Amino acid sequence: MRKMKKRNLLIVIMLTVFGLTACGQSEPEPPAESGGTRTVEDVCGRSVKIPETVERIICLGSGAPRMAAYLGVMDMLVGVEEHDAREMTVLRDYSPAYQETIKGLAVVGAGGGSGNNNGYPEEIITIAPDVILAGFTQEAAEELQGQTGIPVISVRYLSNGLGDETFYQAMNLFAEVVGAEERCETVLSFIDECKRDLNGRTADIADSEKLKAYAGAVTFNGRHGFTGTYSNFGPFTAVNALNMADEAAEPGYYETDFEKILVWDPDVIFLDPGNMDLVNDEYETNPGCFRSMRAIQAGQVYTMPSFNNCSMNISYALMNAYYAGTVLFPEQFTDVDVAAKSAEIVTFFLGENTCAAMLDGGLYYGTITIGE
Repeated sequence: MRKMKKRNLLIVIMLTVFGLTACGQSEPEPPAESGGTRTVEDVCGRSVKIPETVERIICLGSGAPRMAAYLGVMDMLVGVEEHDAREMTVLRDYSPAYQETIKGLAVVGAGGGSGNNNGYPEEIITIAPDVILAGFTQEAAEELQGQTGIPVISVRYLSNGLGDETFYQAMNLFAEVVGAEERCETVLSFIDECKRDLNGRTADIADSEKLKAYAGAVTFNGRHGFTGTYSNFGPFTAVNALNMADEAAEPGYYETDFEKILVWDPDVIFLDPGNMDLVNDEYETNPGCFRSMRAIQAGQVYTMPSFNNCSMNISYALMNAYYAGTVLFPEQFTDVDVAAKSAEIVTFFLGENTCAAMLDGGLYYGTITIGE
């Protein structure tokens, strides 16, 4: 009798377990080794479990869509940010090359470079991507993951140099997630080779033999007038230029004093052509001070197209570095044709030559006259 009760109890337990499994209430998660899931660590140090094979992605926030373009995986996108879907803009280098791909996708976020969570959770849940790759802070990534139940990988990078170690880290992580490691290695090797070439041309030139350079009207966290500048300015540091703004204690963007620029009295000035309306308004207020500068008197004022929009356009930054080299060190860059080099760079990163679109959008290389 006792054996019969034990047998019946065992049958009841087995049926109960089977019933729960069949209803999906206790089905175990597929182990990573079976091809079900794997774990990656994002740039914030978060361990995030993702599918073993990722096929459908969403890119949100600062820099993420750009990395998808550089890695050649834009065909994996199933959703796009509103500011990319709305219209093509040359301010983000990938936009001219991929507008046809982008404009037909579902809108799943507002867009922007703040690092905050700007995703649309309901729309994201509806299209059900495998992974969300986002240029978000840790808090923003965790918030969106909690809202959607979909893995969110932070691939946020800084806009320093011509792509600093944070960019390399983010690119390698992105490539690991989407299976584009080979292309990633090719991209990073290309950047490294450009950096070696740029530095090698000018590394042995003494500061006493260099022209004094100033980059103004820069675009960083918005548009700025003549006094908006950079210390440790990527295109300048790449060619070892003598940057007057490097007097600042901390590297990066800042607003200097107009009087300080007069004291520096640079030999050559570079300005973002997209911000010349701001510079020209300043000129109308005080033309005498502008005209007193030697660079302006000598006609040594050149364009330096913006390369920051929702983080750094690495392609544009490299193009700017080569252009700065031809202006500041003409003997060392005699073999560089700016138009041909620019075409080579954007074609490598984006798969097509978008220089004509850049020109149409006001991003060009040449001299510029303040006040016109």
